[in-house]
Amino acid sequence: MRGVIAMALIVLLVCYLFLTMVSCTSSGPTSRVDGTITNAKDSTLVLEAMTLSGIQPIDSVRLKEDGYFSFTIQAAVQDSTASPEFYRLRIARQVINFVVDSLTDIYVEAPFARMATDYDIEGNEASRTMKTISLLNIQLQQQLAALGDDPSLSALEKMDRARELVTAYKQTLKTDFILRDPASPAAYFALFQTIGSQMLFNPEDDKSDVQYFAAVATQWDERYPAAPRTENLRNIALRGLRNTRPTRPLDIQIDGDKVRETGIIDFGFPDIRGRERRLSDLRDNVVLLDFTAYALPQSQQRIIELRELYNTYHSRGLEIYQVSLDADEHYWKTMSEALPWVCVYCSEGIMNDIVQLYGVQALPSYFLVGRGAELKARGEQIPDLRKAIEAEL
Repeated sequence: MRGVIAMALIVLLVCYLFLTMVSCTSSGPTSRVDGTITNAKDSTLVLEAMTLSGIQPIDSVRLKEDGYFSFTIQAAVQDSTASPEFYRLRIARQVINFVVDSLTDIYVEAPFARMATDYDIEGNEASRTMKTISLLNIQLQQQLAALGDDPSLSALEKMDRARELVTAYKQTLKTDFILRDPASPAAYFALFQTIGSQMLFNPEDDKSDVQYFAAVATQWDERYPAAPRTENLRNIALRGLRNTRPTRPLDIQIDGDKVRETGIIDFGFPDIRGRERRLSDLRDNVVLLDFTAYALPQSQQRIIELRELYNTYHSRGLEIYQVSLDADEHYWKTMSEALPWVCVYCSEGIMNDIVQLYGVQALPSYFLVGRGAELKARGEQIPDLRKAIEAEL
């Protein structure tokens, strides 16, 4: 009898330990956010999530003499629905922004009096980059405030100077944070910067601004295809492109017989000198049709690979027709100026009608077109591009 009771107790203990392990792991992985806010005794530090629906409080703590705090954040499931998530620490109106893009813990140190500007943050590079963006924003708002108080300037002069300051800050965000790595959390954070309550970028009606949203949306769609933030970016970009697209008929030059025979669709975009270059102009060559963006992190390596192909096969009849979908036209001109092949620019980006007709969903995407404008295959159907090119030459 004692043996039976002992066995039953062992079974109950095993079950208890199993249930305990399940309960501990079912909530999923977490990230810890801790640190110290000095000279902040009795202040309430709030942890807030910056969600798509607005700022949501998660937790708070009343700081003690040592200023130490510790919060736990539930990490997203690491699959295609996961994306970097944005948070902030706040005391009154002082804010520290950060991002959780992995299971890395975040550590923050800051003096209470200058919490929003003099903090140190460790854990990931994205949060440090966000600090740089935030400090530039604070500096701009201080400059605007000082400008408003300057009695030596007229109202018109203040307005012109304010416009110059905002334009300079916006350009810095474009070149240093968005185009440098459109897939990064910092690029996303930069898109949603505000001056007061006004968004800096206008993704509804400004054609240039829409392109930056489209550039980030394209990269997030490749990296986090099912994430809610990606869907939101995509919807914003699509709405902006519809709003800013000229009301014109779809301009596609199609030879009906050739389409029936080969499925190729002819089109043209301007090159660096503004001259339209049509795909059909290269009908006597084997053509590598390449849709890309020079701002992509892998762009330079790809250019090197294309140069090798061009140097090897151009004398035998290979041409490269490269369509840039970059948000910044000036950046495209700078990067493509010295390239020997046909480089053209599509100002509407990945949402352009022609790009959509070719089924381009991610960048880079390429197609191999044989002599006589015969579409042979798209990139994912070509296991060895060199062999495919040699077979057509």
